This record gives sequence, C-alpha cells and structure tokens, in this order.
Amino acid sequence: MGKDHVTALLDAYLAMDADGIGARVAAEVAARLADVPGDFKVGLVVCDDLMGLGTNRYDYELKIRFPATWIPPNWLRPGFQPKWLKDYWLMGVLWSSESPSERAVREAILTAAHRVAYMHQHGLARTLREMIAQEGQVMALAGCSGPTLDAEDIAYTREVLIPYLDAEDMRTCIECLFGDEAGRTLGFTPRGLSPWAGLALALHDARSNEPLQPTGRG
Repeated sequence: MGKDHVTALLDAYLAMDADGIGARVAAEVAARLADVPGDFKVGLVVCDDLMGLGTNRYDYELKIRFPATWIPPNWLRPGFQPKWLKDYWLMGVLWSSESPSERAVREAILTAAHRVAYMHQHGLARTLREMIAQEGQVMALAGCSGPTLDAEDIAYTREVLIPYLDAEDMRTCIECLFGDEAGRTLGFTPRGLSPWAGLALALHDARSNEPLQPTGRG
C-alpha cells in the first residue's frame, strides 16, 4: 500500500541488511534484559509519516511510547492475552520521513525493549511527569543520540512544562513532549516549545540524573 518513497526506503534498509542488524541488536538486548520476564518476537515496521494519509506521527508516537493512552484497561492485567493474539511482539518503528541508517534500526529495537523493561518495573506512564521519566531512561539506556536542545532551551522547556506535569490528556502531553510544530499538525495550542522539546528535556535529565522538579517560580 506504500507509495514509491516507501518502496525506496525498504530497498535501502534491505540493502544494509536491516533484518540482520535488528536480529543482532535483539540478541544483545535480550541478554542485557534477561531478568525481565516475558517472551517476545521482534520485528521492524515502517510508518509512513511523510506521505501516508491519516498517519500523524505525533499521535502515533504517543501511542507507541505510552500504551496507557489507548490500551483498554482489561489488557493491563498481568498475564492477560487476547484470544486472537498468538505472540507478543516488540516492534521497532522506522519512519519514512527519516533517512535509513543502522543507528535508526538499533535505536528502534533498543527503545522498544527497554520500554517494556521499564514498564515492567515502574508500571504504565499516565501523567506527563511519568512519561518524561520513562522516556528519558529508555532513550538513555538505548544510547539514543537525540533529540537534543541547547542549555538555554532546556532551561526554558523545564519552566514551561512544570505547570503541566500532572496532566494526562493527549493534547497537553503531545504539546509538551513534541513541541509547537507537532501541535500545529493537530490544531493544538502553541506553547513556544522547540521540536521534540519535552523528549529532549527527558533525555538530558536522564543523562545527567537530574529529575524534573518545580523551581518555585510562579
């Protein structure tokens, strides 16, 4: 169903042996997370956020990163498995708007695996505060190279996000995590935030072991 640009992307990933890279990364992270219970199959999937009609990247990313925003409550019971689901899958997501690379494959698999491990230990993130804590740790453990912001923008983002840390609604979380550019694609409120601002702050704080805390400013 994908257009020509998706075919070209798939060809590029096949040429670099993305499946082989993914298999090696999956084995690597499986050994690293051997104490985390559960059996999963692992795959790579291309999401067409470049020209795919109806595919809004930020809506999809929120659901991929934070299952509590869309999974029915009964699915969250320990051991629950729908009758139609034979296996649980970890899906490494590759975006059609991004150039193919080995790093993209590695980060896709590693973030998916570390996210499941984090959820097993801490439960599902529901508030913005919990989302930032989760994704910061996940991206740091996966060795992600970004997103990043300069020091001034990190400080500004921290101040903007503090009043919304207990928010659970999709609109506020997308605005704060992904920034103004993302919000505009969904008709949301600009907050003066750079692209990927909340996630950049999350990764920055996880790397520096600095929890997001109010500063006392009104």
